[in-house]
Amino acid sequence: MAAHIRRRLRKGATTTAVAAAAVAALAASQAPAATLTEGTAGGDPKAAGEDTASAGDDGAATGNSPYYTDLPPLVTPDKPGSSSNLPATGSAEAGIPASILAAYKQAERTVAATDPNCRLPWQLLAAIGKVESGQARGGRVDADGTTTSPILGPALNGQGFALIKDTDGGAYDSDAVHDRAVGPMQFIPSTWASWGQDANSDGRKDPNNIFDAALAAGRYLCANDRDLALAADLDKAVLSYNRSTEYLRTVRSWFSYYQRGTHEIPDGTGTLPTSPSTPSPSPRPGTSTGPSGTPSPKPSPHKPGGKPSPGPSKPGGDGSTSPKPKPPTPKPTPPSETFGSLENAGTGPLRATAGQTFDERVSVRARNALGAPLAKVPVTFTVTGSTGTLFTGGRKTVTVTTGADGTATAPALQAGEEAGKFTVTAVAGTGRPRTLTYAATVTARQPDAIARSDEKALVAAPGEKFADAVTVKATYKDAAAAGVAVTATMVKDPLGLIDNDEGPYFKDADGKPVRTLTTLTTDADGVLRLPEIFADDTEGTYLLRLTTEGGASVVIELTIQAPEETAPEETAPEETAPEEPASEETAPGKTATPEA
Repeated sequence: MAAHIRRRLRKGATTTAVAAAAVAALAASQAPAATLTEGTAGGDPKAAGEDTASAGDDGAATGNSPYYTDLPPLVTPDKPGSSSNLPATGSAEAGIPASILAAYKQAERTVAATDPNCRLPWQLLAAIGKVESGQARGGRVDADGTTTSPILGPALNGQGFALIKDTDGGAYDSDAVHDRAVGPMQFIPSTWASWGQDANSDGRKDPNNIFDAALAAGRYLCANDRDLALAADLDKAVLSYNRSTEYLRTVRSWFSYYQRGTHEIPDGTGTLPTSPSTPSPSPRPGTSTGPSGTPSPKPSPHKPGGKPSPGPSKPGGDGSTSPKPKPPTPKPTPPSETFGSLENAGTGPLRATAGQTFDERVSVRARNALGAPLAKVPVTFTVTGSTGTLFTGGRKTVTVTTGADGTATAPALQAGEEAGKFTVTAVAGTGRPRTLTYAATVTARQPDAIARSDEKALVAAPGEKFADAVTVKATYKDAAAAGVAVTATMVKDPLGLIDNDEGPYFKDADGKPVRTLTTLTTDADGVLRLPEIFADDTEGTYLLRLTTEGGASVVIELTIQAPEETAPEETAPEETAPEEPASEETAPGKTATPEA
């Protein structure tokens, strides 16, 4: 890199003094704003399911792949400008292709809306895009912002670069053995799997699309709650992209250059650097190189005459020498049979409701030292956490052997009754085992229905309490939903939009009236029995609304009504039987005459 910069500075220079002056100008006008420290690391999170034993990329978005090292011109743009006042014209180097510039600015707006504390400047994205791909090869993109031809870095095979075995089956980089940096922002597939975005709303997360890639880069740079307005956080962000202080200096130079002004140019007309910073592969240990870079030959074990030198010999009985027997040389294990890496085989998000079976199953793929799928590798899967989740069959640990395609899939997970997070760990290999860890979540049951257990009318006299308790049951797909949180609120309307401040009420721990309870939970049978409900002195019909976390609800009527007064019964006068008229015999004034 240093030699490359010196060559640029020597162009047109006739003396050493001119070159020195150029270097001084570069240092004065384009030096990074913060002191650089060799080996600074941002400590960024890695993709879920990454092989922790072979993280050769050290968490860098690009896998520390080669990048373009052309520095900006020593002359600043013709017209100073900013994101709100860009010059219409300027030097060719200051021009950014229209689609590329639009993608950077859109990413800045999107991140500002979702993570305003990051304060991401689009000029930083432009600087990285310039260094990584020359602004998508001078803006050679189609109408949707997708590069007209793939932009791929070299195979990260450990030969002068990081060693990163294939993680995407060649889906993004067309390489099923090793990973390559992909697209205008040069993401390696494993990082894209975690940070990829769909910024142009076409239903795809495409690293070859500048809008998707720019937003992914912006979110990646903002990770770990960084504030990019702070020089230290900005340096950490850039180093997390490619862990090289020379890379940081180059990006910083372009960032400063674009901050001083830039302008829009048509797609496909941008300038390209002359060559990428492709380092030469390091020589293998045990070899030395001559001036030409080729390994120096080892000294011959023979003398110049070609005859072997006589070695020590042991006299035999016949005067001959008996060679010393050599121990048997162990047969090396072929690379095709050597366990190389363990990777995620496409496991999706692990989420399930308490008591339900997870739709997704944990799957891993083993590869040999050459990067090809490796069969017959035992993989041990273990569930760790306090949610009560187990594999089918009630086991916390299971061992599965990889098949011919190198994959091993764990049994289905059965969610426990406790909501919360847990992990599933996959371990394979001996001596230097590879480990993958997957995060999983159990959510509380969210019933689709809640209803009263009976239909009895609920009535209370003013100042009294309701004699009958309110009992409800929550269900999910007609099965009892246990552990469901329920909120009870006295309301004025059936939809429960207006709370009521009169009528029925509950009592808190101090005996004071409350009309909302939020600490209610259904029991193991999905049943909830509400606390006692009291009536104030205001007669009328009132509403009680019960709502679950899942959105199910029921409205119950409560009536405060004074008991009907019963009128006293009137006692009817006793009837006196009318006196029978006296017979002639007994008529008054007459004397009965006895019969003769």
